[in-house]
Amino acid sequence: MIIMINQLKTVMLLASLTALLLWVGQLLGGSGGLLIAGIFAIVMNFGSYWFSDKIVLRMYRASEVKDTNHQLYKIVKEVIEIAKLPMPKVYIIPDQNANAFATGRNPEHAAVAATEGILNILNHDELKGVMAHEVAHIKNRDILISSVAGTIAGVISYVGSMAMWSAFLGRDRGNMAQMLMLAVVTPFVATIIQLAISRSREYIADATGADLVKNGESLASALEKLHQSAKVHPMRIGNKATAHMFISNPFSGRGMVNLLSTHPNFKERTRRLRAMKF
Repeated sequence: MIIMINQLKTVMLLASLTALLLWVGQLLGGSGGLLIAGIFAIVMNFGSYWFSDKIVLRMYRASEVKDTNHQLYKIVKEVIEIAKLPMPKVYIIPDQNANAFATGRNPEHAAVAATEGILNILNHDELKGVMAHEVAHIKNRDILISSVAGTIAGVISYVGSMAMWSAFLGRDRGNMAQMLMLAVVTPFVATIIQLAISRSREYIADATGADLVKNGESLASALEKLHQSAKVHPMRIGNKATAHMFISNPFSGRGMVNLLSTHPNFKERTRRLRAMKF
């Protein structure tokens, strides 16, 4: 039931993002700028979607686990067999921030990565809960969904930038309010919707992962430890633009309002996990 509700929420948010794009197109009155921006955004996001695993793994200096007897490899294999998916590549990130993420364009080209920090502070069941969450992202094809959302939001942002420059250069002075709407308001709204989709997919991965291993408590306990880890050991490498990929925001997020957060509130996540029945 929880998964179904959040799936519906994702559909509604994607529909809202698409509607916003269509509204922007209507405001432009058939301008070729929308088409150009759309093509540019699609090319950029397609490249990101296709090569995201290589890009992000290199960014975080991840090294592949070749030893099939390694604790992390064995846990991932155990969960992946439950999920009935192909075995992904397994990586370790040299950072004391406790975290993990999944990447790859589809289940056949997937990878999961965990930091040294998460291996140090989680017990077996907690680590299994986290890996189940990451396998759930692979199973639910969340990389594709985030790429679609990113493409639409990207088009809107590019059009907003074009409108801003048009206003600065003195064009369309008679319709300044419309230009300001396109330049400021619509990109901000698109970003809020895109982040809401990201949070919705995290809730779904939580529920799917807990259901895979029939244990919500282990992931809830892990999330509490990860939240504390980010305060003591914020991520020292990488880029904040990739924060949405991790199970928990690895960077300092103090003072960040919920609407602009890449992740749901961890207390609400743990509450939902502990309320699950198997």
